[in-house]
Amino acid sequence: MSLWWCEGAWLGGDQVTPDVLLEVSDGRLVGCTPGAEPHPEATVLNGLTLPGLANAHSHAFHRALRSRTQTGTGSFWTWRDQMYAVAQRLNPENYERLARAAFAEMALAGISVVGEFHYVHHQPDGTPYLDPNAMGQAVINAAAAAGVRLTLLDTCYLHGGLDQNGYQPVADHQRRFSDGTAQNWVERVGALPESAMVRIGAAVHSVRAVDPAAMSTVATWAHQSGAPVHAHVSEQPAEDQASQAFHGATPLAVLDAAGLVTAQFTAVHGTHFGSADQALLGQAHAGCCFCPTTERDLADGIGPAKKLLAAGATLSLGSDSQAVIDLFEEARAIELNERLATNQRGHHTAAELLTAATANGYHALGWSDGGCLALGGRADFVTVALDSVRTAGGGMSLENVVYAATAADVTNLVVNGQTVVANGTHAKINVAAELAAATHEVTS
Repeated sequence: MSLWWCEGAWLGGDQVTPDVLLEVSDGRLVGCTPGAEPHPEATVLNGLTLPGLANAHSHAFHRALRSRTQTGTGSFWTWRDQMYAVAQRLNPENYERLARAAFAEMALAGISVVGEFHYVHHQPDGTPYLDPNAMGQAVINAAAAAGVRLTLLDTCYLHGGLDQNGYQPVADHQRRFSDGTAQNWVERVGALPESAMVRIGAAVHSVRAVDPAAMSTVATWAHQSGAPVHAHVSEQPAEDQASQAFHGATPLAVLDAAGLVTAQFTAVHGTHFGSADQALLGQAHAGCCFCPTTERDLADGIGPAKKLLAAGATLSLGSDSQAVIDLFEEARAIELNERLATNQRGHHTAAELLTAATANGYHALGWSDGGCLALGGRADFVTVALDSVRTAGGGMSLENVVYAATAADVTNLVVNGQTVVANGTHAKINVAAELAAATHEVTS
């Protein structure tokens, strides 16, 4: 049994509860007592304690691109060429080091569970490693070393693109992403191990990279496994145009016809969803993961967050390309982007934004018993300082955390009842040094 006394904690609703004693055993919350006096054996957490943050969409190796893609003009498509160049330099050893450093940075930002959208599977020429899951295992090892939970969203990627004439073969720089067939993907994914800290999920890279028959194979595997399934959807207008030209339908409609759009499904981005797609996602009680810092960095656009919620979909958040790793920034961007688009304020409450960053993300990643401070739930929680230069004077409120705090204000992170970050420092990793070394290794 371990004890944690919180100056303030968010137990749900719109208010903060003061003086909360958390009791933890075997990675679960077995006590949650408001109005408690500080216990002499408890670790004191000054500030506001929240459920652990869920990063529902990550590409860990993109961390190596930070600041290297910010010169000149271009678009998502020109940025993608730079991403491919880094992907070609990865191997199981340097990928594990880079992912370990990226996941440790996420831990410092208060992230307790990561959904890694993983598609770099094989050697650069497409030949499988001796262990066909060597790259996936590198990601699993990295998360364990960083101390965070992981849902490995193993990604099916079979084609090099889509135009009005159909699917194109993978190009040389995409060969390592492809298993050749969806059945090969099923056989490889079936060998990936789960554990108390690791879940295996599925992903369809996009309608550009996976044909409908293969999508159906992925859907069958996910449904039989009870696994979450994600897909990049409508991130770019060109993607929607290609889908309409060949399939006569939007990307989401194609995914739905293949059996993917269920309550287990999360669409990533959804930036250019029209009203029909919004209704389709809501009717399925599915989710949409917004990644605002990446979507603005790549000039993708602003997604219809409020309309999706009104249709019945749920929102989660991700850091995607790691342009920034800060779930508070992702959360407030949902509201602030809508203010820019509508000239009105107050579309989402602070509690709704924090729910997107916590419980909704946990659910999207297959950890439905996490993301909240409740009896029997996962003992994952993060504490945010309220006395920094950003938060001082803002009070013990959800609004202070959502609209003023940054990742730099995270002081403590507990995952599965274990301290991962204390006083702003990772318990095991010199994160800045490892980021510098790992990034240099794959970019120089």
